Formats: sequence, C-alpha cells, structure tokens
Amino acid sequence: MDTLSLEEKKAQFDEFYVINHELKANIKPLGSDEELPAYSELEDAMPYAFRIASEMSALDAAALRPLRGLSDHASALADYLNHQSKKIDLMMSYILHQQDEPEHRFITVKFGGGGIVVHSPSSLEVGTAAQIKLFLSEEAAAIFCYGEVITCQQNEDDYHIAFIFTRIREQDQELLVRASLHLQTLQLRKRAQARGDDD
Repeated sequence: MDTLSLEEKKAQFDEFYVINHELKANIKPLGSDEELPAYSELEDAMPYAFRIASEMSALDAAALRPLRGLSDHASALADYLNHQSKKIDLMMSYILHQQDEPEHRFITVKFGGGGIVVHSPSSLEVGTAAQIKLFLSEEAAAIFCYGEVITCQQNEDDYHIAFIFTRIREQDQELLVRASLHLQTLQLRKRAQARGDDD
C-alpha cells in the first residue's frame, strides 16, 4: 500500500462498494514527526475499547451460528440469546461513543471497505496521513484505523476529502463492507415501500 502511486490508490478505493451515508468520524492528521504503525503493530496502537468490541462481535457471531441449524425447539433460546446480544451491543455502543472526540469530529459523505469521504471546513493536502475512528451506530460498532488523503475537492462552502485506508484490520474492513451492504438493503426496502405507498 505504501508504495502504490496516487492513481493506484484511487483505483483501489474504487474497488469497494461505496454508499452515501453519514457516520461520525474522528480524524487526526499525523504530525511530521509521527509515523504510521507497522501492520503488525496496529492492534497495539488501537484504544482498548476498539479491540474488545471487535472480539465481542466475533464471539457473538460464533455463539449464535450453531443455533441456526437447530429445530424450532431452539427458537425460544435463540430469541433469548439475540435479546442478550442486543443488550451487549447497546452497552458496547455506549462505551465506544465515549471514544468520540468532538474536536476531531467529521461527518462522512460516503463510506465503503476501501475508505471514506468526509465533509471538512478546510482542505487537507493529498498524501496527508491520519488516524481515523469510525462510529457505526446501526452496527453498534466502531473502527480504528489509519488512512491517507487521496483527493480533496471544494464543494460549495466546504471540502470533500477522500481517505483510503492504509492500516486497517481485515475483520474491520469486512465489517465496513457488511455495513455498507446492510444499509443499501435498508435503503432499497424504504424505496420499495415508498413506491408501494404511492400506488
């Protein structure tokens, strides 16, 4: 990733499905004296809340998977466990939102597995590296990663800045892909419902 040209980075950003959706994001450009962590050191650089949230999500999915194959007798148990899972998700969402720093807050224009585009009142130079936190309320999840500015375009009174992810865990990238597809499904349902209401 670090050796790719700007055009290759833009192409890589476009390889992933991107959805127009607003998410809270914290973006802290790295100083000239700060270096990106190595891939192997990403988890060490990550705040603890982000690490445990990811582990809990994986455990949750693994625990519910075996129940899907059971008969109807297990449906009450599956419902109970789903309710417990939702309670844990709500608690994790609350804990993760404590990591939101208003002074570094931006709102995304769109996001996908390859990166994000945010509204910004000021421009950022292409090539600027930044620490990124993404808060996915619908998924009761948050992601900690690093990115690099690949475009900065003026848009009326502000700027749209695109970041490609340069350091992100595979499971977090998968979560973003799933979240973008889930949101698209919800949008399509709303459109279909609106069309049905118009008939």
